[in-house]
Amino acid sequence: ITRMHFRWDWLCLGVLIISSVTAEIENEETLDADVEVEDFDKQSQDADVDRDKSSLEVVYQTPKPTGEVYFTETFDGVLAGWVLSKTKKEDTDDNIAKYDGRWEVEELKENTVPGDRGLVLKSVAKHHAISAMLTKAFIFDNKPLIVQYEVNFQEGIDCGGAYIKLLSSSDDLNLEYFFDKTPYTIMFGPDKCGEDYKLHFIFRHKNPKTGEYDEKHAKRPDIDLKKFYLDKKTHLYTLVLKPDDTFEMLIDQSVVSKGSLLEDMVPPVNPPKEIEDPNDKKPDGWDERPKIPDPDAVKPDDWDEDEPSKIEDPDAVKPEGWLDDEPQYVPDPNAKKPKDWDEEMDGEWEAPQIPNPKCETAPGCGHWVRPMKNNPNYKGKWKAPMIDNPNYQGIWSPRKILNPDYFEDLHPFKMTTVNAIGLELWSMTSDIYFDNFIICSEKEVADRWAADGWGLKKLVASANEPGMFSQLVTAAEDHPWLWVLYILTLALPVGLGVLFCWPAKKTDEDIDFKKPDISKPITKGELKPEREELEDDEIELEEKENEGTAED
Repeated sequence: ITRMHFRWDWLCLGVLIISSVTAEIENEETLDADVEVEDFDKQSQDADVDRDKSSLEVVYQTPKPTGEVYFTETFDGVLAGWVLSKTKKEDTDDNIAKYDGRWEVEELKENTVPGDRGLVLKSVAKHHAISAMLTKAFIFDNKPLIVQYEVNFQEGIDCGGAYIKLLSSSDDLNLEYFFDKTPYTIMFGPDKCGEDYKLHFIFRHKNPKTGEYDEKHAKRPDIDLKKFYLDKKTHLYTLVLKPDDTFEMLIDQSVVSKGSLLEDMVPPVNPPKEIEDPNDKKPDGWDERPKIPDPDAVKPDDWDEDEPSKIEDPDAVKPEGWLDDEPQYVPDPNAKKPKDWDEEMDGEWEAPQIPNPKCETAPGCGHWVRPMKNNPNYKGKWKAPMIDNPNYQGIWSPRKILNPDYFEDLHPFKMTTVNAIGLELWSMTSDIYFDNFIICSEKEVADRWAADGWGLKKLVASANEPGMFSQLVTAAEDHPWLWVLYILTLALPVGLGVLFCWPAKKTDEDIDFKKPDISKPITKGELKPEREELEDDEIELEEKENEGTAED
């Protein structure tokens, strides 16, 4: 029974290990446990392609909007309507200030969908700026704003951005002079430098009292964005602004951040009603000390501040065998003066010192000194004990006054009208791919657009995914401890097979139970009485059973 319990314990352990490995692989394929997945991709099922087919069998058709839109761009045809900036970036050295970064329209390098092309940032360490007018301006009134586009960091990303700007409508807007100071209403998209992975959502809010604009930044998403920058896959970025002053940011149709324009922006849209009085000053006699030295305390008469903290240990005894007359270091007897040694120039030559070999077997060499110990009489410098300060007034702070700059904007959704879209970027990595821009107000329109474009790219990338073995290796590269689980998982079936199938070793009790008594031969005469005795026992047993039946 004990052996069976032991085997079942091993079997349970094996199931747990295999479950752990499976769970880790599944975790690698999901975004994050905290990501709220919306029902944002229902209509993408209409564009499903048999996953057994290769990417070459995918039939691509340029997406077409199915409802009202303010702007769309697929880059599949002629690059019409886009304007390259001809100006320079301000406050920058002249040799790098010009917006001379190169753009190309081309297909993806990997997981290509034949016929599907995108706009690609090609230059390294150069400023890029390109923009286009919207089909019609978007006025922030009673309709949501949905901005959606695709990005693929084909070479990964070292330092650079892939965000877009929705440019503010104005009579003097000239796209040929689009640069970093061009007024915008919204900036949205991924940005990364070093190990700082960001997803920007910034809007410029107009102060109703002064008319000045301030940038308001959405709080950072709570999830790890790293994989979206390094996996070389096409990802779908979506921003949704609603007339109820709420927002959502999505990656691949999963919500990664959401909040309120009134409560979740930094700095807040509305300033505080009260502020500290800048003219208020702390009184000269204000006492902020919660504790003070006791003024009535007196140093004890026996307090000796001159006692050292360490003294020689008077009880210490020099170890037996200590070599007082032997130095710790001696000249190296094997050292020889270099042939080029010039005593007139270099001085008298001396052999280098080495540890005294005689000291290696002794407890020590040279003059013995008693070790130091803590001085039991040491008290240090006397200080008066601390007591509560009877004059403590608390930590001073300026009085509050009404904020002269206070205002209350209850509907920050009503932003400045936008009538153009632009990309103004700097990157230390080339081949950043952009595709399938859409600006609309209806969720269904954005869903359909995503299904016809990004949906196909996702299917092709999934069809080209490596096998299970490659995924296991990739997971172990990110989490080396998985190698231990892999080894245990491979060794477990062998161990269980041996444990259950290998013939059990016979114990001494089993051998004694089955072993006949061969030490003494049995004769026919001895065998006959034994047989008769056995027959008598059987007859007696039958009689007892019959008696029991009769009584019933």
